[in-house]
Amino acid sequence: MKLRERITGFVKEVALVACVVLLINSFVMASFQVPTGSMEDTVQIGDFLFVNKFIYGGSTPFTVPFTTIRIPHLRVPGFRSVARGDVIVFDWPGGRDQVEKPPQMWYLKRCIGLPGDTIRIDNRVVYVNGRVFPNPPHSKFLRSESVPRYLGSPALFPAGASYNEDNYGPIVIPRKGMKVALETESLPAWEVFIQREGHSVQTRDGKVFIDGSEAANYKVERDYVFAMGDNRDNSLDSRFWGFVPVEDIIGEPMIVFWSWDPEIPPYDIFHKLASIRLDRIGQVIR
Repeated sequence: MKLRERITGFVKEVALVACVVLLINSFVMASFQVPTGSMEDTVQIGDFLFVNKFIYGGSTPFTVPFTTIRIPHLRVPGFRSVARGDVIVFDWPGGRDQVEKPPQMWYLKRCIGLPGDTIRIDNRVVYVNGRVFPNPPHSKFLRSESVPRYLGSPALFPAGASYNEDNYGPIVIPRKGMKVALETESLPAWEVFIQREGHSVQTRDGKVFIDGSEAANYKVERDYVFAMGDNRDNSLDSRFWGFVPVEDIIGEPMIVFWSWDPEIPPYDIFHKLASIRLDRIGQVIR
C-alpha cells in the first residue's frame, strides 16, 4: 500500500510540474535556438534566447504537446502591441505559394512594418510610410552593391511582381477590415493570401469568385506585419514569403542565456564545451 501511495504521489508531482512548465512556456517565457545567420550580427547561430511571450500576450499551444499536429489556439491580452523595430519570434506562415501551414517552425526576424503601413525598399534603403527606416545597429550586407531595380526576381512575394531584394514595393501591409480590389490580372498576388484566411478563390469569364460568389473586392480578416532579417542579403523573410499574421507572433526575444558552436557534434564534448561563447551570454537583444 505504501509503495502504491508513493507511486501515486510521484505521478501527481510530475504532472503538477509538467502543468506548471506548460503554463510558463505557453504564457510567460520560452526558449529559442538561433538556427541561421539571417539576423547576424544582432544574434549569432548557436545563440539560445529567452523569449518574452507575455509582452504581446501568451497563447495556448499551437500544436498538441510533443507533436507537430496543429490545434486551434487562444491568445490572452498582452502588455503592449508589436512595434516597428521589434525583434520578434513567430510561427512561420509557410512559403509564398503554400496555402496550408507547414509543421510548426519558429522564425526570428525584425518587424519592419505594421498593419496598414506602406513598405518600399529603394537601393537597400527601407521606407515606411515614406520615411526612412534606419538600419538596425548590427545589421549587415554581404554584397557591396545593390541589385538594380530592373532585375526582378520571380521568387519574391507577391507572385507576379517585378521586385528584387534591394528594390521592393511599394506594398501595403494588410490590416483587418481593409478592402483589396480584385481583378483577374492582380489575383495571383492575393490568391494564396485569401486562401490562407480560409476562403476558396476561382476565376470564370474574367470574373473573380470567393466561396462561389462573385467578388469585386476582398475584406481582410486579420492584422499582419512585415518582417525582415538584419543580415539583409542572407535572409528569407517577408520579401520572399509574405506577411506574418499578428496572431502568429510568439513573443520578443530578450537576452542570450547560452551560446556555442552548433556545428560541433554533442558527442565531441571537449570541443563543444570549448566553443562556449562567454562574451555572448547576457547580451540583450535590440
